[in-house]
Amino acid sequence: MNFLLWKPWLFEKKTNEIEGNLQKARNGMNLGYVDSNGEFKVASSVGLRTVMRTNSDEAVRKSAYEALRSIGKFVSEEGFLEIVKLRNKLAKMLGYQDYYDYTVTNAEGFGKDKLFEILDGLEEGTRPLMVKAMQDLEKIHGKKALEPWNMGYMMSGNVIKKMDPYFPFSKSVENYIRSYAAMKINYCNSTMTLDLLDRKNKYSNGFCHWPVPAWIKSDGTFVPSKTNFTSLADPSAVGSGLTALTTLMHEAGHAAHFANIKQPSPLFSQERAPTSVAYAENQSMFLDSLVEDAAWRAKYARDVHGNPLPFDIHEESIRSTHPFKVFQLRGMLSVSYFEKALYELPDDEVTSEGVQALADKIEIEIQGGLNPRPLLSVPHLVSDEASCYYQGYTLAEMSVHQTREFFKTKYGYIVDNPNVGPTLARHYWECGNSRPFLELVRDLTGKELSEDAWINALKMDVEEFILQEKKEYDEMLKRCQTETQDDNIDLGMTVQFVDGDEIIADSSETSLLGACKQFESFVANRVAKATN
Repeated sequence: MNFLLWKPWLFEKKTNEIEGNLQKARNGMNLGYVDSNGEFKVASSVGLRTVMRTNSDEAVRKSAYEALRSIGKFVSEEGFLEIVKLRNKLAKMLGYQDYYDYTVTNAEGFGKDKLFEILDGLEEGTRPLMVKAMQDLEKIHGKKALEPWNMGYMMSGNVIKKMDPYFPFSKSVENYIRSYAAMKINYCNSTMTLDLLDRKNKYSNGFCHWPVPAWIKSDGTFVPSKTNFTSLADPSAVGSGLTALTTLMHEAGHAAHFANIKQPSPLFSQERAPTSVAYAENQSMFLDSLVEDAAWRAKYARDVHGNPLPFDIHEESIRSTHPFKVFQLRGMLSVSYFEKALYELPDDEVTSEGVQALADKIEIEIQGGLNPRPLLSVPHLVSDEASCYYQGYTLAEMSVHQTREFFKTKYGYIVDNPNVGPTLARHYWECGNSRPFLELVRDLTGKELSEDAWINALKMDVEEFILQEKKEYDEMLKRCQTETQDDNIDLGMTVQFVDGDEIIADSSETSLLGACKQFESFVANRVAKATN
C-alpha cells in the first residue's frame, strides 16, 4: 500500500478527532452574563448577542460582550490552533497555497487570489460608507456608542423592544409556512425535523443538514430529501423572536433549495464541495431578507391579537439601522480577512496570544474598532465543514441584492409573489452543484455578479427608502383586507417539531397547520413556566 496516498487521510482523521473534542468542550462552556442584580445568568452565544442588542444596562451589555470574548481564549487553548496547523499541512501537501486557498478553490471553483480581487473591491468601495456611519453613530449617541457592547443597542435596542410583541416566536413556524406557501415554494415530498428552541449545551449556531439528499434514480424515481435543521430560540427573551424567525426563514430556505435538486446522483445535492458556499447561502439569505421588508411585516408581523406592526415602529427601525447597514457588510468581510491572515501565518506564530491579537487587528482594520461579535466567537472558524466559509455569505449577499433587484424590476414586488418559488426552483435549485454559481446568477438576473446592487442599497437615502417602504406596507395591508386566509396549505412536506429527544408535533398525524398549533401551545407553556 502506498503510504503517501493515506497520509492526507491521516491528517484529516487527526484533525477531525481534535475538532470533535474541541466542539464538545466548547458546547460545555459555562457561558453567561451578570445581570443588573449582580446574578450570573447562563446564556448561549446567541443569547449573549441578544442581551447586547436589547438590555438597557451598559454594565450588563459589557458583561455579555466579555463572555463572548472569552470564547476566543478558550478555543485557542483547547485545540483550535493545532487544527489550523494540521489543515494547512494537508492543503500544502495537496499543492495549494494554504488551507484557505484549498477550501475556496474546491467550493467556488476559483482560488484565494481571485476571491480577494472581488472582496478587495467591496472593501475599498464601502470603506467610506463605514467611516461616515461611525461618525454619524458617534454624533447621534456619543463616543461610547462605538464601544462593541454598545453599538447594537444604540442602533436598535429600543425599537427591538417595541417590535418584540409583533414577533412572537410561537407563531413563527406558521408565518414561515404561510409566507413560503404564498410564494409557491414546494418541498417535493421531503421529510423535515425541526429543533428550534435553545437549551443548555446545544450547538451554538443554526444549521441545516441532509441525512438523505434529493436525487433521481436511473429508473426515473425521485428520492425526496430528509432534512434536519435547528435554531436557538429563547421565546422568553426580548428580541429572540425576531432573531429566531430570521434563522428559521434562513434554514428553511436551505431546506427548500436542497429538496428541489433533481439530478441523477445524490452527489449533486450534498452540502460539501463542489457545492459552492455562495450558491448554498444565496437561497437562504434571499428568503430571510424578506423579514425586514415592510410588506412582509404588514402581513406577518402581528401581535397575539392579530394587529400588524405599526408602520411608525418600522420607520423607527429603518432610521436607527439603515444608515449603519454597512456594519453588517464589514462584519462579514472581517471573518474572511481574518481567516486569510490566520492561514497565512507561519506555524511558529500560531499561538494563543498571537491569534487573539490578529483577530483584534483585523477587527480594527476592517470594522474600524472591535467587533460586537468577536471574530474568535464565530463558530464557523472551528468547524471543518464551515471553516473558510464566510466569503460565501459575502458573495451570496451580493447575489441576494442582485436577485431582489431582478424580481422588483420584473414584477414590482417579492413578498407573496407566486412567481418566486417556481423561478428559484427552475434557475437556482434544480441543477444542484452541476453548474457554477456565477453562471446561475448571470442566467437569472441577466448580469454578471457585482457589488453594485448591494452598494446602491446601502447608499439609498433614508427618506426615499421610507417612502418606498410605506407604499409597499400600505399596499399589503390593503391586499390583506380583501384576501381570505387559506388554511389548506400544502408545501409538499412532512414536518416533525422536536425539542431534543422530545417530539412536540408531527404533521403526518394531524396537518401542517395542526402541527404548527401544537408547536405554538408547547412554546406558550414553556414561556409561562419561565415567567412564573
